[in-house]
Amino acid sequence: MDETPSQDHTVIVHPRPRSGLKWLLIILFALIIISGVIIAVYFLTHSDNTRGVTVVRMEGSMQTGDINDGETIGSEVVGKQLRDAADDPMVEAIVLRVDSPGGTPAAAQEIIGDLEYAKTKKPVVVSMGDMATSAAYYVSAHANRIYADPDTFTAGVGVIWKFSDISGWMKNEGYNISVVKSGSKKDMGSTSRPMTDEEEAYAAKIVHDSFEHFITDVTTQRAIARSDIEDGRVIRGADAVKLNIVDELGNLNDAIDGAKKMAESRSKSS
Repeated sequence: MDETPSQDHTVIVHPRPRSGLKWLLIILFALIIISGVIIAVYFLTHSDNTRGVTVVRMEGSMQTGDINDGETIGSEVVGKQLRDAADDPMVEAIVLRVDSPGGTPAAAQEIIGDLEYAKTKKPVVVSMGDMATSAAYYVSAHANRIYADPDTFTAGVGVIWKFSDISGWMKNEGYNISVVKSGSKKDMGSTSRPMTDEEEAYAAKIVHDSFEHFITDVTTQRAIARSDIEDGRVIRGADAVKLNIVDELGNLNDAIDGAKKMAESRSKSS
C-alpha cells in the first residue's frame, strides 16, 4: 500500500501595520509643538509689565462707525477690541487708553455698551492721556477705575450744537437761495437764514434732553456732585481726583499695574 507523505502547511500571519496610530501620534505631537510655539510667541511679545493685560486705544474724535484714521475713532473699532479682549482667555484685564476731546453722544453710548459687556468678564481700567473730555469722559465713567495725569484735561461734561448764519454776507454778495421744503423745520440749521425762535427752542430741548441723560448717567456711575460738573468746564487731572472725577493720578504703566492687581483680586475672590 502506497503511503503519501503528509505535508505540513504553515501559515505565516504578518502583523498589520499600525499606520493609523502612528499618524495620530504624529498629529498630536505636531499640535503640542504648535501650541508651545504660540504660547512662547505670546510671552515673548508681551513684556512682564503688560502680560495678561490688553491695552485698547480710544484716540481721536469719537463717531459711530468703522473708522480709525488718526483723527477720528469709530465706535465699532473700539467696541470690537473691547469685546475681543473680553473673550480672550489669555487676557486678564483691559486698559482703555483714552486721548480724546469727545465726540457724538451716540458713539459714546455704543462704546459704553461694549465696555459694560467687557466688565462682566474682567476688570476694565481707563488711562487718560492729554485729554478725556465730554463724550470721552462719558465712556470713561463706566470703567472700574480711572487713572489720569496731573495735567490731563478731563470732565467737560455737556452737549453743544452749533449753528452758523451767513445770510448777511450772502445778501451783500448778491446770493439768493430758494428753498422748497415739506416741513417748517426741514431746513433748520441752514446757513442761508437765521433760525426762528421756534427752531431755537426746539434745538435747546434736544440739547437739554441729551445733557440730562449724559449727566445723570455719569453721576450714577460715580459719586460726583452734579454741581461740580454741570457747568461743562474742563478740569485738570490733579483737581479731578479731589472731585472723584478720576480715582488716581498715574500714567499708562500705573493703570496697567492697577488692572493686574484688580484681576488678581477678582481671581482670588471667585
